[in-house]
Amino acid sequence: MPGSDATSVAQSRSASEQLRLAPLTLVLGGARSGKSVYAEALLESHPAPIYLATAEAGDAEMKERIARHRARRGAHWSTIETSHHLAASLLAAQEPGRPILVDCLTLWLSNLMGARDPIEIEVERLLSALSGLASPVVFIANEVGLGIVPDTPLGRAFRDHAGILNQRLAKLCQRVVFIAAGLPLVLKDEWK
Repeated sequence: MPGSDATSVAQSRSASEQLRLAPLTLVLGGARSGKSVYAEALLESHPAPIYLATAEAGDAEMKERIARHRARRGAHWSTIETSHHLAASLLAAQEPGRPILVDCLTLWLSNLMGARDPIEIEVERLLSALSGLASPVVFIANEVGLGIVPDTPLGRAFRDHAGILNQRLAKLCQRVVFIAAGLPLVLKDEWK
């Protein structure tokens, strides 16, 4: 079916076959832009990719969303749920050459804010953990700064934290891809 997730994955696979997996990749985009499908396709050809899931199944809709993501990935993926301690989970999961997908940083930030965890400390832990990882890592994050200015202090704080994290991580990543309408736009590629 044209426009389905299966079609998008096939298109992403052909694009990903042209790109070797960089040590650190950031995939950005809006909600329902195709970020996860694109990022999963980057790791799909590996026999045993790891999926670090940051979502918390707090309601029926989120449980359904998580179930769809799991079904799409298939059985060869190992899933580790980590809603708060992302740096520790990333360090524990790494294996030489075995790729890791982190989906997604935006939900992780939301979890930290909801729990009133120290965001700056957790971000520093995450960024510090990235040097010398044995596994290539693909991060997914929403680009939340393209819309209207949130009308609440909490909304503005969330937007600011997400924007700052995306900027800091993009500087460290060898490859950064922006997804819009299911189409990838490579913003940075320092990995050939």
